[in-house]
Amino acid sequence: MVIIGVDTGGTFTDFIYKDGDKWGVFKTLSTPENPAKAVLYGIEKIAKDKPKNITHGSTVATNAVLERKGAKTAFITNKGFEDILFIGRQNREKLYDLHYRKNPPLVPEELSFGIKGRIIYTGEEIEKLDEAEVEKVAEILKEKGVESVAVSFLFSFLNPEHEEIVERVLKKHGFEVSISSKIVPEFREYERSSTTVINAYVMPKMKGYISFLENHLSKEDRLRIMQSNGGVISSETVKEQPVRTILSGPAGGVVGAWKIGKLAGYEKLITFDMGGTSTDVSLIDGKPIITTESKIEGYPVKVPVIDIHTVGAGGGSIARIDSGGALTVGPESAGADPGPICYGKGEEITITDANLFLGRLIPDYFLGGNMKLQFERIVPYFEKMAKKAGITPLELAEGILNIANTKMEKAIRVISVERGYDPQEFSLFSFGGAGGLHAAFLAKMLNIPRVIVPQNPGILSAMGMVLSDIVKDYSLTVMLTGKSVNRENTERFFKVLEERAVEDLKKEGIPENKIRVEKYLDMRYKGQSFELIVPFVDDFIEAFHKEHERVYGYSNRKREVEVVNVRIRAIGETEKPELKKFNLVSEEVPEGALLEKRKVYFDGKWIETSVYDREKLLPGNRIKGAAIVVEYSSTTVIPPFAKAFVDEYKNLIIEI
Repeated sequence: MVIIGVDTGGTFTDFIYKDGDKWGVFKTLSTPENPAKAVLYGIEKIAKDKPKNITHGSTVATNAVLERKGAKTAFITNKGFEDILFIGRQNREKLYDLHYRKNPPLVPEELSFGIKGRIIYTGEEIEKLDEAEVEKVAEILKEKGVESVAVSFLFSFLNPEHEEIVERVLKKHGFEVSISSKIVPEFREYERSSTTVINAYVMPKMKGYISFLENHLSKEDRLRIMQSNGGVISSETVKEQPVRTILSGPAGGVVGAWKIGKLAGYEKLITFDMGGTSTDVSLIDGKPIITTESKIEGYPVKVPVIDIHTVGAGGGSIARIDSGGALTVGPESAGADPGPICYGKGEEITITDANLFLGRLIPDYFLGGNMKLQFERIVPYFEKMAKKAGITPLELAEGILNIANTKMEKAIRVISVERGYDPQEFSLFSFGGAGGLHAAFLAKMLNIPRVIVPQNPGILSAMGMVLSDIVKDYSLTVMLTGKSVNRENTERFFKVLEERAVEDLKKEGIPENKIRVEKYLDMRYKGQSFELIVPFVDDFIEAFHKEHERVYGYSNRKREVEVVNVRIRAIGETEKPELKKFNLVSEEVPEGALLEKRKVYFDGKWIETSVYDREKLLPGNRIKGAAIVVEYSSTTVIPPFAKAFVDEYKNLIIEI
């Protein structure tokens, strides 16, 4: 079978594939009106009439929420609790914004329904659910044209019976239904309800998208979808739980960086993925960090996801002079259409245009020469904006890049310094189409000693999908306190989840000897409001104290500890293509690798810079800055303050 990884981005759809012993890459412009068109076009180009094993990172669920283009969704809960989604939490995202307003819920007030019936904190039923009332609500939903329904009752994680009755009745009437006891069986009804609503909101769209892909693939083809937790699952599972794919593209990149970095001997990484629309950063300390406290557009998503922080600074981010005369960059992007000015259609200056203006992007080598950038088209736009700002065009271009770099530096500080990690102990793993243009500058700003740029960095997210295992997450709220916090008691809850996990992975086609289970606990000091995720080790209480000290700077071993949730991460190992290790050759760069020398603008002056073809660089080669390395999917800038060498896996290691 041809192994294919597909990542849909805002500007490009990226493919990496392995046909026999041969690796290949392909990029095509995304088709925002129907992302499946670009995906199917690429698959057809790569492996027409051959059986395919496809892993796909999709942005369909994400975009449905961001653009508020999901299904017409209703919400059903206990009578008297219809306002859960509207009250939410009292936290203000922007403390000093006097005009701050929370995003309105995805479900309008008139589509939030309360039904009689009550389960209490012990899991006991104290009021029966009235099926006739559910039937009445179903009739109202039909009249209002509702497509999908989210159901979230109090304490359903202890006893899901009422939710299951509602699910059965509504499915009989033809609705798509998401129930919280299946999506996220944990306490905190607001976060649980929010996650279930997001699942219901995107489910019809995701089902339609995946079915469209499946209908255009042959019966021998296998389609799996990347999840936000760094693992893949079958397309059938995603149709029922699309909320698990909210960050699937960026998660693929983190997994790719983790696997390649580990092979090359780097276990502590800060991943830096700069694409056309945004930049995603994440921290890997031995393995990717998982969180259950992520948000999308302010809505909590309680399912486990790789901890990724995103800022609106990508190659297509637009630069403008604001009403106060200050230069701003992003978050608005030119996207794939019209794109940057140099692509031929755009009318607004972007980060990509600024890199081209300073000579850091080379028109003839963009996308392997398949797409020539139009330098002459950007000049009048820079002259016009520079005049407005009262500076030279070169100062404007450098200013745009400096602002973008500062935004990205701040994002890296959020996932490192603000969480108790020192960036100097990590390596910056750079990928995405635009990452190599900025990585060395960011590393210098943060005192990070080195940058790792893998082969084909522009399509690393697609590579991560090919290297991923099947991963399923399970959780249960247990609320253990005092003497009940012991190993024996906790094991009892894990056993139930473990049996279910193994059964589900067998259904995904994974043999039992390829299944691995990781156990975690959500723990806190008694009286605290939030938990830390801690591995279930022999002395898990001491492990919690140490983690608390790392995150918050203190611990209190005399204080009582609570176990709030138990978690299982079930990993089904899949067959993956191996990455080849090469012997180190000479430090001297071969003659054919040097393409040209050209003037490039760095720090206020033009500097003669060597341009190298990455394909012709050999393991062991060393390069002094200033230099530019070009390849099909990306361009890497090695500034005058840096030098680089090619390692045994053909990664480019830039030393600052």
